[in-house]
Amino acid sequence: MKVHYDKEVDAIYIKLGAQKPDGVIEISEGVNLDTTSENKIVGIEILHASQKMNIKTILSYELEIDHKLLKRTA
Repeated sequence: MKVHYDKEVDAIYIKLGAQKPDGVIEISEGVNLDTTSENKIVGIEILHASQKMNIKTILSYELEIDHKLLKRTA
C-alpha cells in the first residue's frame, strides 16, 4: 500500500495494489474507489482531503494485523 498526498490540490491517493484501475465508483462527494474489471478495489482517492480527515494521521499510520485471520486464510 502506498499513500500519496498532493498538497497543491489537497488530494490523497491510497494505492492498494499494482493492478491498473478500469473504472471508478464515487462513494460520496470527493471520495472515489478505483476498481478493476473484476470489481477489485485497487485505489482510493479523497479530494479536499484536509476538510475530510486529519492529513497528518494518514501520512503517519500504523498497520495492525490480526494474526488469527492470517492463519485462517493461509
